[in-house]
Amino acid sequence: MKRVLMLAAENGSIPRAKVGGVADVIRDLPAALAQQDVIADVIMPSYGFLAGSVNATKLAEFNVSFNGSCKSVSLLSIPHPEVEAAVIYFIETQGGESNGESNGKTQEIYSQGCDERPFAEDANKFALFCLSVATAIKDNLLPMPELIHLHDWHSAMFALLSQFDENFKKLSAIPCVYTIHNLAIQGIRPLRYDSSSLSAWFPDLLEKLSPEQLETVIDPRYPQCINPMRVGINLCAKVHLVSPTYADEVLKPSDHDAGFFGGEGLEADLLRKQDSGALVGILNACVYDDLADATGVKESDKASVRDKLRDKGISGASAKKIASIQEAGNKQDQYRLGKNDTWLGLLELMESALMGWQGDKQWVASCDLIALTRISGLLRRAWLSKGVHLSRLQSVDKQLTYPQTEPSMLVTSVGRLTDQKVLILRQRVLLANGQRVSVLESILQALALEHPEGIFIMLGSGDAKIASDFSAIASRYANFIFLNGYDEAVSDALYLNGDLFMMPSSFEPCGISQMLAMKAGQICLVHGVGGLRDTVADNETGYLFFGDSLAGKAENLLGRFADVLGEYNSDKWLNMEVLASEQRFDWARSALRYKQDLYGFS
Repeated sequence: MKRVLMLAAENGSIPRAKVGGVADVIRDLPAALAQQDVIADVIMPSYGFLAGSVNATKLAEFNVSFNGSCKSVSLLSIPHPEVEAAVIYFIETQGGESNGESNGKTQEIYSQGCDERPFAEDANKFALFCLSVATAIKDNLLPMPELIHLHDWHSAMFALLSQFDENFKKLSAIPCVYTIHNLAIQGIRPLRYDSSSLSAWFPDLLEKLSPEQLETVIDPRYPQCINPMRVGINLCAKVHLVSPTYADEVLKPSDHDAGFFGGEGLEADLLRKQDSGALVGILNACVYDDLADATGVKESDKASVRDKLRDKGISGASAKKIASIQEAGNKQDQYRLGKNDTWLGLLELMESALMGWQGDKQWVASCDLIALTRISGLLRRAWLSKGVHLSRLQSVDKQLTYPQTEPSMLVTSVGRLTDQKVLILRQRVLLANGQRVSVLESILQALALEHPEGIFIMLGSGDAKIASDFSAIASRYANFIFLNGYDEAVSDALYLNGDLFMMPSSFEPCGISQMLAMKAGQICLVHGVGGLRDTVADNETGYLFFGDSLAGKAENLLGRFADVLGEYNSDKWLNMEVLASEQRFDWARSALRYKQDLYGFS
């Protein structure tokens, strides 16, 4: 058995340790690697609460010198919940705000930061984490791995220490590989004159770096700054991108005005890696129940979500949907069973999530109030259609009939509110009537025209300005429900019960959402970039759009949405649903490539 140590900021195996897709990879990959005779241990920051939440065992305590003071560090661990012989380690640090655990900030993975000092708190936190891991390995508090696997900029400073710091010379013999999950977020910080800078973290190291060494780690656009992402690219033996298409895209310069996101200033470094044979694109994967035995990866983390769906009356319909795709002889007819039964449960699930979000708020946000009002109206209508007597309803309501309460078409979207995910939806387009509206509004208008009972539900949080804009749109369009937050049960229900999943990302290193939607037989409309292009086959398992400019992408998205409306529920559509559900982007295949192409193990 080979042994690898992964450094990561997130881990979906641990409750409350997930923010984005990297957590899914760190959760699922070790089990798949174990099937390839590779044991992958994981080490991550505790953030002041994770280790305690899982009753981790303390293995050691030690001190490190960081940011001008002595920091106390604890190394803790638990057995991996799914992989025999694998371990999950935690680094718990004390000693001030540099570790992100003071001033009450104890229940978050990432800090919000500010525009004036982007990444400042997080950069401190992760630099200290990397120093602590390096020290633990050097002092034999951690087993010496045969290879170290770094994930994104958060862990890249480990490579700087292992390659350039004389105090960690013994670590330079351990090969390091580096996975880029999102090249756009690079963790750039000043070299000097800031409490969150290279000189503040490691003053002796900065002074000892040769000009040649410094040249490999400074940002090519901001020479007075260190770029952790560039550190990982240049100082690790191999670099991995999380889809083949994204691995090609990052070799080209970005052109944001045209809507193209490529190398983000680091394309020259990535080209050198490719030319030396040290750059590899391996597609991330998805968990499938029918492949659990073969891959070693199980969907146990979904159990609690399915319990919630069952409580809301959704699981039966979802089971019918999946079973009809995988087992039924007449798949297309049975695929539609249970749709009426799921709508009421989905509404109640969304209402419950919205109410839960209010617990720590002094005031109800306008976006939440709009969503609650929309959902309450739909719930009232759904109950009336079932003939349920509600004491608060007057006799005039009892006499009304509502022949159709569930949406005639349910469009869904789950993702962060960032330019990466929704920039194209926010572009302005000129309609035939002379009205200039956003792409999202144009989609809502087209949906209302073709399907008056159709509804678009978007679940996501992130940029406050984007949330405000979408909230304003939700106030004007009755067929748009915007849920400004994240709830796993709602997310799972949307994947399982939607008719069309929208993912018009400007760039997408890999993407897991489209895989989850396709797994449930939901057709996807996606931008043909990155992992989306590698997983969705145009007119076979979904719809792709392209474009040479932002305006072109916006127009082409609307054109493809028109195609969707024209083909919805046709024989072609129903066949595409079945074919989408049969796609398998499984971890067994990807793990073998990790072992051979990235790790170099035979």
